[in-house]
Amino acid sequence: MTSILVTGGTGTLGSLVSDRLRERGHEVRVLSRHAKPYAVDLRDGAGLDAAVEGVDAIVHCATAPRGGDDRAAAHLLAAARRASVPHLVYISIVGVDRVPLGYYGVKRTVERMIEEAGESGPGWTVLRTTQFHDLVLRLLAATARLPVLPLPSGVSVQPIDTAEVADRLAELAIGPPAGRVDDMGGPQVRPLADLARAYLHATGRRRPIVPVRLAGKAYAGFRRGAHLTPERAVGKVTFEEFLAQRLG
Repeated sequence: MTSILVTGGTGTLGSLVSDRLRERGHEVRVLSRHAKPYAVDLRDGAGLDAAVEGVDAIVHCATAPRGGDDRAAAHLLAAARRASVPHLVYISIVGVDRVPLGYYGVKRTVERMIEEAGESGPGWTVLRTTQFHDLVLRLLAATARLPVLPLPSGVSVQPIDTAEVADRLAELAIGPPAGRVDDMGGPQVRPLADLARAYLHATGRRRPIVPVRLAGKAYAGFRRGAHLTPERAVGKVTFEEFLAQRLG
């Protein structure tokens, strides 16, 4: 039986990864700030050595969009090196090297840290995916509180189901280090306005959709589709199917 540590193991993705690994008969250690017995704040690393000791792999799902992922990764990599953990799997985002968004830049920095640490630390696997259906739903739900639904014009997205990503991460975790694996995209590249109309229909709301042209290099990158991977549209669950499951 393989022992696998899942950071962010109580989150939307990490909890599904943990479930998938348990279903396959593996021992799972769930690490988060409040999950006993491995309640660890990766930003300071206290208690991390005990959490990684003796594990066969780490699936690093923990993230903090407001900052600190690079500091957390440094603590995790140092602990993995001390414990001679053979494999670390990291979930990243399509376009982190092409869209100049602050959060994306930090994710790319963590990728580099993992790659460089692999020379003396754990072997590694990095999977980049497109945005999750859950993220698009949160964005639309927040925006739909307004009398109109403003959306960045000219932007398409390729959302993917979190459960499908969890399946892939679990598969990668029990295999050997594979380096940068093929990107994983949702089944459809769709204008954001189309997904907004699907959300409004599913929730029975009526809102005028107002396209808004924004400024900045990050917005330009999204308009170019630098966050998309149409050639790797391997996901199966469409946004409408996700909404039916979530809201039905």
